[in-house]
Amino acid sequence: MKPNDKTFCCVAARVWPKVFRLAGVAACALVSACHNETPMVSLGVDESYTVYRMQALRLESEFEGVSFSWVEVTPDGSRRVISTSRECVFVAASEGVYGMSLTITDDDGTLFSHDFTVTVVREEIEYSPWLSAVYEYRPAPGQFINMMPEWSKGDTEADMCAKVLESVGGTADELVSLGAYGGYLTFGFDHTVVNVAGEPDFMIRGNAFYEIGFEDSKVGSCEPGIVMVSLDVNGNGIPDDTWYELAGSEYSSPFTLHDYHITYRRPDASKPSVPKGDYILDAEYIPWTDSEGNSGYVEKNYEHTQSYYPAWVEADELTFAGSLLAPNAVDIYGNGTYFQLSSYPWGYVDNHPDRYGELNSFDIGWAVDAFGVPVYLPGVDFIRVYTGINQTCNWIGETSTEIAGARDLHLLPLDEPEVQ
Repeated sequence: MKPNDKTFCCVAARVWPKVFRLAGVAACALVSACHNETPMVSLGVDESYTVYRMQALRLESEFEGVSFSWVEVTPDGSRRVISTSRECVFVAASEGVYGMSLTITDDDGTLFSHDFTVTVVREEIEYSPWLSAVYEYRPAPGQFINMMPEWSKGDTEADMCAKVLESVGGTADELVSLGAYGGYLTFGFDHTVVNVAGEPDFMIRGNAFYEIGFEDSKVGSCEPGIVMVSLDVNGNGIPDDTWYELAGSEYSSPFTLHDYHITYRRPDASKPSVPKGDYILDAEYIPWTDSEGNSGYVEKNYEHTQSYYPAWVEADELTFAGSLLAPNAVDIYGNGTYFQLSSYPWGYVDNHPDRYGELNSFDIGWAVDAFGVPVYLPGVDFIRVYTGINQTCNWIGETSTEIAGARDLHLLPLDEPEVQ
């Protein structure tokens, strides 16, 4: 229904759980317009809300306009646009009273506006700063798959997710392997991780290290994983909303491929092994093909002889997609006996030793959409990490990102200062 000078409509606001409405607040708002007589129309937004910090307040305009602008005014007076769509998600890390303004333009250029407030209060039960939920564990084939964590006969993906959580949840520091390129883990916290302007928002631990004597050049064993983030816009608690990549230092490199796809096939149990040299038991173990027309194998080495294909997966093929980073391994002697894996400057998991806190921290402000356009997210509920390189290094095996845990930096100070 299009409003006119005599229109008056009152419709309840659409607000998701975990929000406490102030009693007696009317849903109708007086709005201004470029008419001689000011119309009355419901925008579907109350005049005030109260919400816990680090919990999302989801709002939606009942009025269908042409353009929308939701502006947040922080307690210190800073202003920023947090949404330009009909829906808005508000989330804040700090307590206080926040001003909000919704402005809508209809199809004939009429402006409607409504100011309201959001009071952010401290949670009743203290949040944990540590990773507390695992939603998906979808590793690609690799030498540590079915071992980190260990698969037992009958285990389903849900069972493996529970084992992953035991390994990396809270303050646990066991490693979980993501396998070869594309293998991923999706996890979250017991709250929304807030995007605080100008600050890193969360940290992810791995097991990268610099080789002794090469600390200045930052080379050794670095297996970069790419980070994706998602906000639970629909409020259903599962990671089915839009995903955004955190653009690290290599995102715009001419050597980085985007929209890359790779498919692995289950190994043929009846195929004889093809040994290679002193280290490789089967050089043609798990075949793969990719979107660039390339093909190859995940090799099996003598050190790890269990199945490298995720044992709980029933499908005979596994396909992964995302950005592909350039290979970072150098075969120093050219004979496959000594490899150095270089780190990238910043923005990747398992890319620098954990003691370099700043280099293992991530800013939600780096988020870009599928076309590489920066996007604003007020916070994220789901974080995904996947192995970002497709390479094999003889006896070292496939490059595979490992994860040892994660934490929200707004709840726990960074107690591992950067080593110069």
